[in-house]
Amino acid sequence: MDFDPKGLSNSKLLQLYKALIKPRLIEDRMLILLRQGKISKWFSAYGQEAISVGCAEAMKPEEYILTMHRNLGVFTSRQVPLDRLFAQFQGKMEGFSKGRERSFHFGSSEHNIVGMISHLGPQLAVASGIGLGEKLQKKKRATIVFTGEGGTSEGDFHEALNVAAVWQLPVIFFIENNGYGLSTPTHEQFRFDSFLRKGPAYGIEAVRIDGNNILEVYNTIKDITTDIRKQPRPFIVEGVTFRMRGHEEASGIKYVPKELLNEWAAKDPIECYGNYLVKKKLLTPKKIEKIREELMKEIETGLKKAFGYAEVQSNTDSELRDIYAPFDFKPKRPKAKTSKKRLVDAISDGLDEAMKQHDDLVLMGQDIAEYGGVFKVTEGFLKKYGNERVRNTPLCESAILGAGLGLSVKGMKSMVEMQFADFVSSGFNQIVNNLAKIHWRWGQNADVVIRMPTGAGVGAGPFHSQSNEAWFFHTPGLKVVYPATPFYAKGLIMSAVEDPNPVLYFEHKGLYRSIEEEVPDGPYSIEIGKGRTVQQGDELSIVTYGAGVHWALNVAHELKDRSIEIIDLVTLLPWDRDIVKESVEKNGKVIVLHEDTLTGGIGAEIASWIGENCFESLDAPVSRIASLDTPVPFALNLERNFLPVSRLKSKLEELLAY
Repeated sequence: MDFDPKGLSNSKLLQLYKALIKPRLIEDRMLILLRQGKISKWFSAYGQEAISVGCAEAMKPEEYILTMHRNLGVFTSRQVPLDRLFAQFQGKMEGFSKGRERSFHFGSSEHNIVGMISHLGPQLAVASGIGLGEKLQKKKRATIVFTGEGGTSEGDFHEALNVAAVWQLPVIFFIENNGYGLSTPTHEQFRFDSFLRKGPAYGIEAVRIDGNNILEVYNTIKDITTDIRKQPRPFIVEGVTFRMRGHEEASGIKYVPKELLNEWAAKDPIECYGNYLVKKKLLTPKKIEKIREELMKEIETGLKKAFGYAEVQSNTDSELRDIYAPFDFKPKRPKAKTSKKRLVDAISDGLDEAMKQHDDLVLMGQDIAEYGGVFKVTEGFLKKYGNERVRNTPLCESAILGAGLGLSVKGMKSMVEMQFADFVSSGFNQIVNNLAKIHWRWGQNADVVIRMPTGAGVGAGPFHSQSNEAWFFHTPGLKVVYPATPFYAKGLIMSAVEDPNPVLYFEHKGLYRSIEEEVPDGPYSIEIGKGRTVQQGDELSIVTYGAGVHWALNVAHELKDRSIEIIDLVTLLPWDRDIVKESVEKNGKVIVLHEDTLTGGIGAEIASWIGENCFESLDAPVSRIASLDTPVPFALNLERNFLPVSRLKSKLEELLAY
């Protein structure tokens, strides 16, 4: 292995050696603890330390690094306190995730590190978002994100690189090509010989380096980061290395040919670099031993402190409380002046007010700039706020949602428009596994609003008309709102932007231009999590939301001789149990109405909760009415039959007569 110091001082060469050996010594200790049952899992970086250490040492401390399983050297190079690191591995409260996460599935804002989730690919888009934030904030900083060669087969890899290329983001996508994705060798993963071939296809510069050569890694990353701080753009760096132990210790390496292991053992980054420094007379066996002794003393001190921490104790209140980032809602009262606004106008107006109030708010979505979005919600925004804050995106929902999280890491806000709520399935993982869980996992808020044009009644067929709010209702950490009127639509979009948690904001396409009312002209906000009584009544309660509110009002008008109360949930997660309970206890009969299909819909949870908590007040079984358990059909006659509207009146009359 050839080492080229490229003018590095002797003290820097020695410092890199100490930084390189430290994670190896920690890992030696962790493997013993694993066998003793004192930690539960370990992902080995044996043979790959030069990549983590070289990259981390080349970056500025204020620049973000997004890590994977085998990047212990990033944490040690960033001087993460060892007692906290070991406490993390032991699942203790003093770690970074309060015992809720394993090994390297965490981040530390203090050290500008963002950890992985098990799905591997999503963090690539988060890096693009951080890079976008650095560029918008004019910080002149680089970001680096790691992935294995196996992770490059995921769609997130393509999406993140494409966005970074289109927007010229200062992000290094470092591919640790270590030969195997668990047990799958590279020739079963892709059909090319080098990731250098990927770069030109994206319009991205790409380099391939010896990932076991600490100086080659360090100098390459140093050169690239210096360059892209001045001229922002992405890079692909492929580090060729090898994983000398199992994907994780339990999996072993029986599938690896012995001759291959022997070949790579001769390329051990620590042995090779140490021998180089010995030849340069910067190290001697005695100095090496002294370095090891000093590092082991530091490691043992950290371990002793970590072992002294108590085992984590469960606390239901704190577990539930930490689902959401803290938010001290202070309502903004509407001004007296009003004007007629349709639902679509109210959403646009609220978003406009939010853009004025939050100069760090970035809007992203397909065709939202010059075109104004397919429903024209953002029409005129480009002229008012410019193309840095109103951004057309490539067709890659996952990458844009991940970029929203990256902006949040940078302390910024974002709104991502799904062109149709149906398309959110392409970004589902980012929402339910990244955005929803990240605050609970390690305290990072996800300040992202996802606008979801939803619903049927417009003859748009099965891929433009779904009501998919129930997909997210089940996921702790999300907030889900669904306004039924222009007044609530405007107030809620402003509250959603203000809230530091991920908010899915559903807006019914069929209501966009079919309803209007007097709406305050200035800014105001409405508390998320509170329902409203639309109409008082003392015979029967209808609990509903969205278009269901208007269906209920129409039927109540037809049955005007009956006293029907209508409750609009407004927020679906968390939903207002108090208003539902009060109404049910008063009336004794309740029907839960929604546009989504019946089986597994939100109505099932609400009906179950009423049965459990209001049973003694009920005078009849809780009823549900919803759409047919089929996809949404295209032809209008079929769609009308699909929706519950035509069946609502008879269901009400049946329940009233019970």
